[in-house]
Amino acid sequence: MLLAMASCRPSDTLYDLDDVLYRTGDDPRWATRQYNDAGWHAARDTTHRGVFWVRRKVMLMQCDTTQPLGLQLRAFGAFEVYWDGTLISRNGQLGSSARPEVPGTEISYHLVPDSLAGPGLHQLALRATQAYLRDDLHFVGVELRSYPRLLREPLIATAFVNLMAGALLTAALYYAFLFGNSRRREPGTLVFSVICLLCFALLMAEYARVYLEIPYSHFNVRLEIIGWLTFAIALLVPLYFAIQFELRRKGLFIGGLLAVLVAISIAYYTEYDLTAERLSWTMWVAALLVVGLALRRRAKGSALVLAGLLASAVSSFFLHYDYTLFITYTIIVLCMLYLHTSRVRALDHEREAALLLSARLKLELLKKNIQPHFIKNTLTSMLDWVEESPSQGAVFIQALAKEFDLLNEMAEATLIPVSQELELCRQHLQVMQFRKEISYELEHSGIDPTDLVPPAIFHTVLENGITHSLPPADGRIRFHLSFERSGKHKHYRLLTCAPARPEEKGRKVGGGTGFSYIAARLKESYGNGWELHSAAVPEGWLTCITIAHAP
Repeated sequence: MLLAMASCRPSDTLYDLDDVLYRTGDDPRWATRQYNDAGWHAARDTTHRGVFWVRRKVMLMQCDTTQPLGLQLRAFGAFEVYWDGTLISRNGQLGSSARPEVPGTEISYHLVPDSLAGPGLHQLALRATQAYLRDDLHFVGVELRSYPRLLREPLIATAFVNLMAGALLTAALYYAFLFGNSRRREPGTLVFSVICLLCFALLMAEYARVYLEIPYSHFNVRLEIIGWLTFAIALLVPLYFAIQFELRRKGLFIGGLLAVLVAISIAYYTEYDLTAERLSWTMWVAALLVVGLALRRRAKGSALVLAGLLASAVSSFFLHYDYTLFITYTIIVLCMLYLHTSRVRALDHEREAALLLSARLKLELLKKNIQPHFIKNTLTSMLDWVEESPSQGAVFIQALAKEFDLLNEMAEATLIPVSQELELCRQHLQVMQFRKEISYELEHSGIDPTDLVPPAIFHTVLENGITHSLPPADGRIRFHLSFERSGKHKHYRLLTCAPARPEEKGRKVGGGTGFSYIAARLKESYGNGWELHSAAVPEGWLTCITIAHAP
């Protein structure tokens, strides 16, 4: 149990550590008289360079001879521990003009010999040097308990912390791999992975003093690491809730939160514990604001997350920060995990719906070119060509067979190379040229043959262009397909160079069968990352497809 902290004020060569309250806590086997006086006394030179003494009187009311007496000290410096004038232990090595100081640890444990641990008044004295952090006179606590218990209790607490830290590290790695190998990379997954990793690092940094010997000269380094980790967590936790609950103007919200966190860090720069506490409460308030807005919109899971945040606040109010650190963060991480699993479940439902849609689209792709009306007209034209020009009729039959072969090959695919799509379009135009006795030409520019697109989307646009366009006077209709990249988007433009039929002018893309097929295919492959526009232009009819892609 930590004792009340003391402050040191210089007065020539004598330094008094005032307002020290010592108590034995809940261990009845070692008892001292409770008092509040200037019980600590430190005498040293004013340059803070020489050896000095720190003394304190302790009253043992009773003792337990079955357990050795243990002494826990929290102090900066290298020192020798004297009990009733007898040297019982050392922490570090005192400095002198002949040799530099070897810093001791901020927390140290010492065994009091049984022969010196009897009831009565005792004097605890430290012969010390403090070559580092000279402006921070840190003599804050003495605790007397049974020696085995002093050593055992931190290890028990660390065991529970290590269990949670292991779970956090496992979660961080799992969701990092999940994000890296997922086709649909959700930002919330990456943020959750980073938060779990930061919480793991925070727990390790907070309890590093238990299993690492950290010299007091590096004591503030650990606190600074804890402060930066708390800062990052305080920024990312509200961001995660903002992503999961689809908060509007997330950038503005996170920017304001970042400004507040920076202001707190500057205002309490050297007060490490207070800085971490203020950052944690700021995180809690920001998360509560996001969850409150989500609850107002009746977002799924918002009520449970709100209950978790309130529970974490209650634990922070009644318990010390060191104990509530992993309790509070565990509750918050569990709330985040609940939201993530809910999101994953929703994505699974979407995936199942997409699979059903994909199966329907595959069937639709095969049906759209073997409709009775299409087969009847095609076979009728084929008979005429075979009778009038057997050689051209054979070409007609081969073109139709090739088109059906290509449709059959791509029926099971979600994405195909543009080169395969262009080949399908050429075969279809050759078939329609025999049927309509109109010359159809397909030109393209800027096309990347290896780029992937959903099957038969340009084929469908060509069908619409043939159906809804009037042949020019020269009996020739041209199609021009162009491609370009701009930033994070890919743009395909297919221009039908022929006048639109009168009833088609002014019509835009709507719910026709062809465009419904294209929209369904784009949604299957790209989610909401696409746009489809089709309308009459002076040159004829222009269809534009914009697809978002990773840079």
